[in-house]
Amino acid sequence: MNDARTPLSAGLTLAATPIGAARDITLRTLDLLRDADIIAAEDTRTARKLMEIHGVPLNGRRLVACHDHSGEGVVQGLVEAIAGGASVVYVSEAGTPLVSDPGFTLARAAIARGLPVTAAPGPSALLAALAVAGLPADRFLFAGFLPTTESARRAALAELAPVQATLVFYESPKRLNALLTDLVAVLGEREAAICRELTKRFEEVRRGTLGQLLASLEGEVKGEVVVVVGRGTPREATEEDIRARLADAMGSMRLKDAATAVAGALGLPRQRVYQLALGMKEERDG
Repeated sequence: MNDARTPLSAGLTLAATPIGAARDITLRTLDLLRDADIIAAEDTRTARKLMEIHGVPLNGRRLVACHDHSGEGVVQGLVEAIAGGASVVYVSEAGTPLVSDPGFTLARAAIARGLPVTAAPGPSALLAALAVAGLPADRFLFAGFLPTTESARRAALAELAPVQATLVFYESPKRLNALLTDLVAVLGEREAAICRELTKRFEEVRRGTLGQLLASLEGEVKGEVVVVVGRGTPREATEEDIRARLADAMGSMRLKDAATAVAGALGLPRQRVYQLALGMKEERDG
């Protein structure tokens, strides 16, 4: 372990920033913010405020807005600056760049030019949620934000259902109820945790089964939300199990999507479930 402070050389550094508590910033990130020739930020106001809190002066250096809606010229300008010998530090509004945050386009462009790209690790809502959820973290899959429509969200969950790993999702508080509803429908009663406002004043972690967590919601929650879902327990599904799942899924989804969702949830061949669904439709329509 090297505790020495080294001069900042030309290149791009992706630096993690606090997700709540300002004191969670690392000493290295503070050094980077002090020494960088250019600071690129998802939100310049947030970056400026963070620097003010920690007494890091801008001293006339460029603070450039760089996010998903920035034009190509912004990214190319930063890449050209690095190629010309500048050190650029990129910070997202909160957390680690590229983990459901901007920075990917800039990093890819720098890599494509053969320029140095490094990371200064630190705060991450993903890792904080895994730490407090109380679920196995030896193997996990980060799914980020799922689609906003029910059919697309359930189809995405069906693909994740057979994965033998803890699943981690980010979600808007406005869609939390809908996400939990679909999680119950597609994944069943797995152990889970809702982690809200991590590292902030009103931090809250609710643990239980997906059904229990759904029932516990009263109105719209507030703040940043991470949902952690335990892995399923593999078991041999009976035809009765499959039919029950299909009947429920076909009530709100197209037959094809329902078959995909149920097959994924139970870890069964999709064609087998699809044929059973067709038979159930014929019985119902006949």
